[in-house]
Amino acid sequence: MATRGLIEYADASAEVRTVYDDIMATRQTDYINNFWKALASDPPTLRRTWESVKQIMAPGALDPAVKEMIYLAVSSTNGCEYCIASHTAAARKAGMTEAMFSELMAVVGMANETNRLAAGYRIEVDERFKT
Repeated sequence: MATRGLIEYADASAEVRTVYDDIMATRQTDYINNFWKALASDPPTLRRTWESVKQIMAPGALDPAVKEMIYLAVSSTNGCEYCIASHTAAARKAGMTEAMFSELMAVVGMANETNRLAAGYRIEVDERFKT
């Protein structure tokens, strides 16, 4: 259960409905997921977060599937169950295959392992990497 509850569209203020409408239009859906419903209890946070997500996840130099897979990788490392589910679904919708998912998770696992080893051993960065 969300800490402050979920704000459904029918119960939302005009300010929140404006953000909800933009989310649905941008994502071409008639659905507001629980993440946004939870943030709606604080409309400035809802608006700011949506604007940032919309800007960062918009088409750009990175393919939408790559962006979703990066989001999934970071969410996995951070242990955010909600974001893992949300961005796995989005990555699949953008074209991520099961083979890609498996390889992504292998890279995430390896990166976490080697990051911890490098940090634990306090390995000095090679001069060649600094240029």
